[in-house]
This record gives sequence, structure tokens and C-alpha cells, in this order.
Amino acid sequence: MAEATGEAPDKAPNPARDANGPTSTNASINTVDSTIENETTDSTETVETAATSAAPTATAVASPRASTGKLSAQDLIRAFEAEQLKSDLPEIYVGDTVKVGVRIREGNKERVQPYEGVVIAKRHGGLNETITVRRIFQGVGVERVFMLHSPQVASVKVERRGKVRRAKLFYLRDRVGKATRVKQRFDR
Repeated sequence: MAEATGEAPDKAPNPARDANGPTSTNASINTVDSTIENETTDSTETVETAATSAAPTATAVASPRASTGKLSAQDLIRAFEAEQLKSDLPEIYVGDTVKVGVRIREGNKERVQPYEGVVIAKRHGGLNETITVRRIFQGVGVERVFMLHSPQVASVKVERRGKVRRAKLFYLRDRVGKATRVKQRFDR
């Protein structure tokens, strides 16, 4: 009966745990075999009833697992990333002039510092989406890469739309002065 229901007998033989060697293991296996034979010969109805009751038990174990919301590792990661996405970000395109509010900690204080420049590149997507913003500071070109959904980015505001025909504006690195300007776009 123990084998018909899929349950292990009370004292299952385990050669790894048995210190007396293979003779005692064989003896215990023979004892278990004889008890199984006695149980199956006593009544076949008991075995049939146990076999039919074993099937619903297996499905009953599987159904709470599905109802508790067990997720695979990928689904768990997707759910976590979906919670972290910011919903208030504007549509940002390459060539736009943006003002990014960056959180900066100085000692115990935290403040937001604006960083304004032209978006010269967009990369990745979803939670890992980044923009590269370029500005000229005291005659020197400075580029910063911002993860849009990072908690360090307090705000992103599009100051003006740019009219460009490239996905990456790395050619602006070689330009100086008025040549670095991007035409304004009015249709977006």
C-alpha cells in the first residue's frame, strides 16, 4: 500500500546512512518487500482506492502552487523592473535640448542640480534606457550619460526640439562655436 500511494515506508532503507553494511540493507529491503506483498494480497480494493486518491492529491498539491502566484525568475525580474519604471518622463528624441535635474548629496543635505544640454545619443530600452547629454562649459565640451529611470535623475524637461537626421550626433564633438547648434523643430 505504501508503494501504491506513492508514500515512502516509515523506515526506508538508505545505504548511505546504514553503517552496518549491505547485509542489513538487504534484510530491510526483503522485509519491506514482504510487507508490500502482504498488503497487496489482502485486498485489491484498498490498492485501487489508494491509487485513485493519489491522483487528486497530486493535483491538489500543484493547484495551490499556481494560485499562490509562483513566478519564474524571468517573470519576477520583469515584474520588479515594471515597478521601477518612471511614468512621468517626456518623449525625448536625439537632438532635443533637455534640462535634467540631478540629485546630489552633499553631507546630510540633498539638492537637485540642473544639467542642460543637447541629447546626442539614446541607448538601450526599458529600465536601462540612457541618454547622453552634451553641453559646453567654459569652452570645454562635457558629456554625461543619464539613466532615465534612475532615482538620481529627479526630473527631465525638454526645453526645445531639435531637427536632426541622425540617430547619434557624435559629429558635434568635432564642431566648435556656432557650428554646434541644432536647428529647432516645431512639429513635435
